Amino acid sequence: MTEILFEGKLPNGLRVTMRPLGRTSLPEILYLQEEVIDALEDPARLQPLSEEEFLFILEGNGDMIGVFDGEEMIAWRAMLIPDNDHEGLGRDVGVPEEDIPKVIYQEISAVSPRFRGNGLQKMMAGVLMDRVDRNRFRYVCATVMPGNIPSLKDKFSQGLEVAALKDKYGGKLRYVFVKDLAAPEQSRTRSQLIPMADIAGQQALLADGWRGTELIRTDEDWQVQYER
Repeated sequence: MTEILFEGKLPNGLRVTMRPLGRTSLPEILYLQEEVIDALEDPARLQPLSEEEFLFILEGNGDMIGVFDGEEMIAWRAMLIPDNDHEGLGRDVGVPEEDIPKVIYQEISAVSPRFRGNGLQKMMAGVLMDRVDRNRFRYVCATVMPGNIPSLKDKFSQGLEVAALKDKYGGKLRYVFVKDLAAPEQSRTRSQLIPMADIAGQQALLADGWRGTELIRTDEDWQVQYER
């Protein structure tokens, strides 16, 4: 019997179900990824996964869930157990070498353009984070392209923080986020805003031990709040 992770109504009144995905869902996953890419004004905002990468996750190297309108998959989200931190995100954010096996990645997510604005990305994030085995994993890492406002808001809303800003994936600039699931609540005394467009300024703060904790819209532009 298929496990149901959530069943209820979206803000638009549509009744949906959420359930774990397996390899038999691969054609639907790929179809929805293409639908999302086709709707992007800037395709560079998304780092798509290949069929092989999806299969790696679906065959036990991560967790992937989907949201369904009846039998139509309208959204999905994935987490990846990386092979020795293969993208280097844990090392980018300073995870001790002995703890690298405790790193898990928040990977790609997709919501059909026809169902945006219903909180699906946030809903799936909450379910996936609750499903992380805290006995096995301590650090959740993710990357986001500067300027990808929805994804930046998504990561900050979950308590992930910017710990690096550098080139990834063959020269693509990315924020590298991390959340330490075992860390006590931080007591920080200093805070400042810096324009998201000021890459060098943010990199200087990060090198000095600051962490990006929030995205704020001002009259002029988008600003990132840094704290330490």
